[in-house]
Amino acid sequence: MDNQRPHVKREAWKVFQIIAEFVDGFERLSDIHPAVSMYGSARLEEGHRDYQLAENIALALSNAGFSIISGGGPGIMEAANKGAFKGSSSSIGLNISLPHEQKANPYQDISLNFRHFFARKVMFVRYASAYVVLPGGFGTLDELAEILTLIQTGKTRKIPIILVNKDYWSGLLDWFHNTLLKAGTISEKDLELIQIRETPEEVLNVIFDFYERRGFAPSAEEEEKLLDL
Repeated sequence: MDNQRPHVKREAWKVFQIIAEFVDGFERLSDIHPAVSMYGSARLEEGHRDYQLAENIALALSNAGFSIISGGGPGIMEAANKGAFKGSSSSIGLNISLPHEQKANPYQDISLNFRHFFARKVMFVRYASAYVVLPGGFGTLDELAEILTLIQTGKTRKIPIILVNKDYWSGLLDWFHNTLLKAGTISEKDLELIQIRETPEEVLNVIFDFYERRGFAPSAEEEEKLLDL
């Protein structure tokens, strides 16, 4: 038992590092509403169709008054930050320490650094008025599953989830319909959480249509949900 004590003490002190990440995120992002969280692959470089599309969507959203939150790294994340950086609203990067792939891009007005994925995920959700998901790999799928689960279970407020690039996502959505829905593991209502769009204008229209009869700020009830993420 004595040999385990240093390990236990180290884990206990780790809690303070986690708390510090949350406090820093809450303090620096509390005034950025409204914002859109954008997700996508770190591996799609400048010149790729989806890189350019992400940049154009972020620019349109930024000029429409939305801060853009991305993962802060290369690829689609860089494109999102670059588009926002060119626009009139804040470009925010939620950077994560990884053994490979993640390198902070230079297009960030606000740059936060995380060691823990779960703290970073809270910031993506806590301050978003919509989610825009471009083609990506396991990390993007993880984030998509996370936001779908949080909305489906009522742990966060219902806001638009917009997938961009129908050709890329159609196989996954077919599987949702033909396997998950058929097996009874999700419902038709769950599928209504997702929309597919192809252009910056269509993405903007989805978001503004959703908020047409209400403000972007969370209601008192929604704020309570966000506090319990």
